[in-house]
Amino acid sequence: MYDGIVQELIDEFGRLPGIGPKSAQRITFHILQTPSFDVKRLSELLSEVRERVRFCEICGNVAEQERCAICRDPRRNPEFICVVEDAKDVAAIERTREFRGLYHVLGGAISPIAGVGPDDLRIAQLMTRLADGTVQEVILATNPNLEGEATASYLSRLLTTMQITVSRLASGLPVGGDLEYADEVTLGRAFEGRRVL
Repeated sequence: MYDGIVQELIDEFGRLPGIGPKSAQRITFHILQTPSFDVKRLSELLSEVRERVRFCEICGNVAEQERCAICRDPRRNPEFICVVEDAKDVAAIERTREFRGLYHVLGGAISPIAGVGPDDLRIAQLMTRLADGTVQEVILATNPNLEGEATASYLSRLLTTMQITVSRLASGLPVGGDLEYADEVTLGRAFEGRRVL
């Protein structure tokens, strides 16, 4: 649509997840039309992220050192491990300030359609972490979709052989949601997870 390098930049932004053609175009024109936008700083940060950021050797979360800040924190309770699909999920749970244990990032979810099986995830590393007997409960916090449910089910079956409590995050109706707009699965989960007041 545009000539040369402008279109190349739009196309490059469009390759990012969650950025469609319109958003890519808006970002490009924001950079072009805002004289104070620090393109050099953005370029430096992108290079630094590629060079410095890695995945924690213990849990798989993003880190700038061998271990992430959560795994290095002595105040965290090592008896609880919350299993999530991606590092973004760790950040979401941390924002709640409700969980004080450790994490284990699988690096995805089981998805036969996408060709992702259990061997493609960090399940072997999880089993190694659980082998010493320190962990008392594993909380499965995979996404409440088909792939996340398949992953949670697989892990639950795998962990039944160990003397560890396995729990799953509750799912159901969001705060501020209307019953009439809830799908059957969500509404069914809300009934299953109901609690006495």
